[in-house]
Amino acid sequence: MKVAIVILNWNGLNHLKKFLPSVVKHSDKHNIYVIDNNSSDNSVKYLNKNYPKIKLIINSKNYGYAKGYNLGLKEIKEEVYCLLNNDVQVTEGWLTPIIEEFDNNKSVVIAQPKILDFNEKDKFEYAGAAGGFIDYFGYPYCRGRMFNTVEKDKGQYDQNIDIFWASGACFFIRKEIFELINGFDENFTNHMEEIDLCWRLSNLKPNFKKRFLFKSVVYHLGGGSLNYDNPKKLFYNIRNQRWMLIKNINLFKWLSPTLIIIQSVNLLLAFYYLFTKNLNHFKEVFNAIIQNSISINGSKFNILDKYYDSKPKSSKPKHYTIKSILVQYFFRGRKKFSDLT
Repeated sequence: MKVAIVILNWNGLNHLKKFLPSVVKHSDKHNIYVIDNNSSDNSVKYLNKNYPKIKLIINSKNYGYAKGYNLGLKEIKEEVYCLLNNDVQVTEGWLTPIIEEFDNNKSVVIAQPKILDFNEKDKFEYAGAAGGFIDYFGYPYCRGRMFNTVEKDKGQYDQNIDIFWASGACFFIRKEIFELINGFDENFTNHMEEIDLCWRLSNLKPNFKKRFLFKSVVYHLGGGSLNYDNPKKLFYNIRNQRWMLIKNINLFKWLSPTLIIIQSVNLLLAFYYLFTKNLNHFKEVFNAIIQNSISINGSKFNILDKYYDSKPKSSKPKHYTIKSILVQYFFRGRKKFSDLT
């Protein structure tokens, strides 16, 4: 089985210099592609000069994560994609457990490795850790990371298991599945694209599996697009979570109890930032609560109308095991995934 290792890049020259050598060294005979989102920092020149065997796909502008990958992957023929952030260091043998799993189990269609912190290599990394899940309300959490509590890797999650979502930092998916699900939702700018894709796949093909494979290990720097404390990241997380719920479960269009609860929590968060005089965070949370429209070619349209029209019309597989991770974490003091079981 051939894997296409696909790195999306935009003005990531310094990351390419630092992290690409490990990818080249440990990727055996598999092709490496860089999809460049019209960088202006000489990334393409550097790749052409120093890595002539890497295959370049040039997008006409910076399309972001979702559309950048959707466009670039159309030109790649390998049967499995590895979507790899440009700030990830891979390790010897990292591909072997993934390829073996895909070869031996045709029902496995998405996978992720163990993702550790590049700067603190004994700790899990925020974005994905040891596999992702969501609660009833769509709040994501991971084995090894719940909200801002990140655990040390002591082997406590060294089991290959089924997961609900795989991290976009190092995301393996069969080509035919990516095409079946129509790729990433390009309205999801910057965050939760991979969670939404995994959820849509669960609704469409409940028997297909997404796996965490602990013997594959990578190290992620993290915060490359937006730092974790960036108020804009907060905006995308809150807005995209709401949009994702509307798309993927049956909700009343108006006065849905689920959405009322979520919006109430978001309002509490907004007023917390207001009272603590953190005005940038307040602004972004408030904007996330009210934004229902996107702009295309200068024209606005209500994205929620589209999502309500396309959402599941019948009951779908249960997407959660924990009703509310907020209650577990903030009120019951359960800060680790292992505390939930």
